[in-house]
Amino acid sequence: MKKTTKTGTDIEEVKERNKQSGLTYNEVKDKVLEAYIKKQMDSN
Repeated sequence: MKKTTKTGTDIEEVKERNKQSGLTYNEVKDKVLEAYIKKQMDSN
């Protein structure tokens, strides 16, 4: 049985599309922070 929201959105389809869409906001934020810290360490 398909899981859907009250408005009929297929929850599994949304999850699959999210997996294929690339990095999440938090993943991007973490990568930017890592790059910033690395740059700071390299410049000292």
